[in-house]
Amino acid sequence: MLQAQRRKLSNVFIYAGSVVGILVILGAIFPDQFGRISSAIATWISHTFGWYYMLLYTVILGFFAFLIFSPIGKLKLGKPDDKPDFNRISWITMLFSAGMGIGLVFYGASEPISDYLSPATADPETKKAMADAFKYSFLDYGFHPWAVYGIVALALAYAQFRKGEKGLISRTLRPILGNKVEGWMGDVIDALSVFATIIGVAVSLGVGAMQINGGLNYLFGLPNNKLVQGIIIAIVTVLFLYSAWSGLSKGIQYLSNLNMFFAALLLIVILIVGPTVLILNTLTNSVGHYLNSFFEISLDSAPLNHQKSKWLQLWTLNYWGWWMSWSPFVGLFIARISKGRSIREFAIAVLGAPFIVSVIWFSAFGTTGIHVGQAHKKIFDMPPETQLFGIFSHLPMSFILSMVALLLISSFFITSADSATYVLGSQTSFGTLYPSGFVKIVWGIGLAAIAYVLLLAGGDTGLDALQSAAIISALPFSIVVIMMMIAFYKDANAERKFLGLSLQPNEKQHQFYVKEQEKHMK
Repeated sequence: MLQAQRRKLSNVFIYAGSVVGILVILGAIFPDQFGRISSAIATWISHTFGWYYMLLYTVILGFFAFLIFSPIGKLKLGKPDDKPDFNRISWITMLFSAGMGIGLVFYGASEPISDYLSPATADPETKKAMADAFKYSFLDYGFHPWAVYGIVALALAYAQFRKGEKGLISRTLRPILGNKVEGWMGDVIDALSVFATIIGVAVSLGVGAMQINGGLNYLFGLPNNKLVQGIIIAIVTVLFLYSAWSGLSKGIQYLSNLNMFFAALLLIVILIVGPTVLILNTLTNSVGHYLNSFFEISLDSAPLNHQKSKWLQLWTLNYWGWWMSWSPFVGLFIARISKGRSIREFAIAVLGAPFIVSVIWFSAFGTTGIHVGQAHKKIFDMPPETQLFGIFSHLPMSFILSMVALLLISSFFITSADSATYVLGSQTSFGTLYPSGFVKIVWGIGLAAIAYVLLLAGGDTGLDALQSAAIISALPFSIVVIMMMIAFYKDANAERKFLGLSLQPNEKQHQFYVKEQEKHMK
């Protein structure tokens, strides 16, 4: 049966593949028109639904935090005797490198610099502008996006490993949609999640290609243009397809550990050779500002401040569209590697570990970037894809730092694409944990093609169409995320009541439940 499903193409594969194929053709033939139309739609979404994203992300974060303290947190993502497939360190590095990698390297210095030069409300290049730059960087990369990733992953892992459902987005909605998830409605939901995944990952691949090209241009004089970026995408595509063939445990686990090694090495060196005391002061001060104004900035859509509203559309809402479009991919991947974890352990790790790393990373690279830029103003005028390498040129061991950064970006690039081909293959192969090589190759090539088309349509900077595509694909999928949250709570809370879970669990009821689950699984 498993082999037959692997050979058969699902409706989801046909639907999603057809849409992606049409977009690639239209984008390649009419790149300028494609870019203008996508930009107009994205601008309308950001303007009209900014309040919705602010409210939705904050509600999801609140719900996810609630699970840490709820008796539901005692439930395991799997059978009662299931053990985790990966040790805790590898597990955390895998979820982190798949979830944020390229974005942190690309924007780690450039976002605080941009916010410092063009702040939301403060005067440019002031202490207030610097404080706001880090506060909003923490908002964009901190608890909120990981709560969205987490709720998607949690619903999937719970449905698949505890309830015995297929590993499909649609199957998580059975508690509210019933058997409709097995018909056309389920196919539409899964196709929507596949499309959001393709766009979200393609955006990341496009950004990665831009920064690799920017680094090669700055270091070796290689032309910085769309042709070179296309060649970079093609080369990395071959590498990540090879990695995908090696299997999840071997390929992605090895690359994820390699990512964290390079990232830790780069971060430690910057902490040492950069303005160390200023970095540490900025870190503590900025975390305080962020926590002190947490609810205000989480829900502020700036309806009466046109300047800030436009700024939020450019940064926070753009990011949160990107994260939402990434959530099916990251969620599916995190679910796959989180079997055997308790919901409480899962929630703490998914919210806590990435936030800690993100605030340290932005504090180190952002502070160093602004500090160097104040002394060398040309840094402030550089495009974001070369800015990091320009900063390194004014630090000790500049060439080594730049080469490590290039290796890190490339490794993150491969990890994200590798994980995405597995997730897309699984979602378009009836939820199997072992999609065929053919399906993974098709999606790998599709990811590369859509990433390059978006770069072509993105104008001089290349970023415009990438950002627009993420915002557009995120809106419809956000409805699915809301449904997943409701369905998960309905099912998990019913199980909590059945087990008698509270501060003092009912052991007899628990043993009865374990026996019933074992009968059901058989």
